[in-house]
Amino acid sequence: MKDKLIIFDTTLRDGEQSPGASMTKDEKLRIAKALEKMRVDVIEAGFPIASPDDFEAVKLVARLIRGSTVCALARALDKDIDTAAEALKPAASARIHTFIATSPIHMREKLHMQPEQVLAQAVHAVKRARKYTDNVEFSPEDAGRSEIEFLCRVLEAVIDAGATTVNIPDTVGYNLPHQFGELIRQLIERVPNSDKAVFSVHCHNDLGLAVGNSLSAVLNGARQVECTINGLGERAGNAALEEIVMTVRTRQDVFPCDTTLDTTQIVNCSKLVSSITGFPVQPNKAIVGANAFAHEAGIHQDGVLKSRETYEIMRAQDVGWHANRMVLGKHSGRNAFRARLIELGVVFDREEDLNAAFNRFKELADKKHEIYDEDLQALVSDTIQESAKERIKLVSMKVCCETGEIPNAMVTLSVDGEERQSHSPGGGPVDATFKAIESIVHSGSDLQLYSVNNITTGTDSQGEVTVRIDKGGRIVNGLGADTDIVIASAKAYINALNKILEPEERAHPQQI
Repeated sequence: MKDKLIIFDTTLRDGEQSPGASMTKDEKLRIAKALEKMRVDVIEAGFPIASPDDFEAVKLVARLIRGSTVCALARALDKDIDTAAEALKPAASARIHTFIATSPIHMREKLHMQPEQVLAQAVHAVKRARKYTDNVEFSPEDAGRSEIEFLCRVLEAVIDAGATTVNIPDTVGYNLPHQFGELIRQLIERVPNSDKAVFSVHCHNDLGLAVGNSLSAVLNGARQVECTINGLGERAGNAALEEIVMTVRTRQDVFPCDTTLDTTQIVNCSKLVSSITGFPVQPNKAIVGANAFAHEAGIHQDGVLKSRETYEIMRAQDVGWHANRMVLGKHSGRNAFRARLIELGVVFDREEDLNAAFNRFKELADKKHEIYDEDLQALVSDTIQESAKERIKLVSMKVCCETGEIPNAMVTLSVDGEERQSHSPGGGPVDATFKAIESIVHSGSDLQLYSVNNITTGTDSQGEVTVRIDKGGRIVNGLGADTDIVIASAKAYINALNKILEPEERAHPQQI
């Protein structure tokens, strides 16, 4: 039998550290349920010490996820570990993941600690985590630039202290695949008790090598890969789960291991993460991009028609394309609507939220003939935003735009329960709308990004708008969807403003 490759998903933790990708606890739960349905082995739900919201999000995921191990991140500090353990109390299967940097530059410039102090703190952290659970993971941060002799000492000590998984991060994406694979091979050979722990890797994509480095590590003995949906993550992101899983699955002639994931859930999970975070998937993205299984060149089309294997090394259906395409319409009833949401992993706790979503569904069905899964995901996001205690809500808007005339917008908002109205001209209908909104709110934020994507095909498709705004260095994304692009734009801008106006006090896991 082949070894099992453990998939550790950190979309909810490391993925959320992308500027603007912050998620609410309800959004985290939606993604966690999708990951559970995909049979992901370990879900890193967050960094509980970062903020009360992060703590509650981890606790919620721990309480409601039963098919995957739920993990919480903690620096090698007592308060972090204790807080992580408290958040994980409801979990059926829990893991504490603690870490401290081991590279010379990090120890010197960030920690201001000597190597022996780092070694002692690493051992202490693992022992403290073991008081709460026998499933403890340790990471020597910036292992890719650490001295191998010191790395071997640290790993041997933390395994002796009770770490059951040792994770080797290429924190800054500096390594090359042959170097990183050799590092993993040497660590497994040189650490005397390496057989008592699972070796894991966590690679960043600064040089575009996160997936290559991870796969090289697997070929050299690593049996856990830490990754994210769509490669989401801070800076250039992390290793993409879909690419890791499908490479190993497709090249079983090379890899001595395989995952137990339900790969047919990959595309649905990718679209959900993209919708919630506002990070669109590029069309030519491997596995989950819209063009991943598209063939335009005549020679390619001819070959695929004769035999799919001529140009396709895997089936589109195996990763979720063209699956779960039950189409709903205006004649679909409430039970069909609820059933399809359950299949998508969406269950509303409150009946009034389900009613609100169903009413939105009926409104949308009057505008477009067929409603697909992607429409339902956007509709659910819209409903959750509406039910949240948002300070700013769109009441109504009127936009005028004609050839030879300056576009103008009339917008009515509810701000802290009080209705306010403003009229503004602009360079276009969206510009006029944003200016009218800003003249009411006076947020003082700068628009960094405005992006429109069609959710499905056809001229009646919903447009999904992403805006990114910056205020004093704090960056947030806003999302909005509607068959009218201008209304979708207003929703997205208001969603971003609601986030930027909320105070945020979050620690970063690399601060100590």
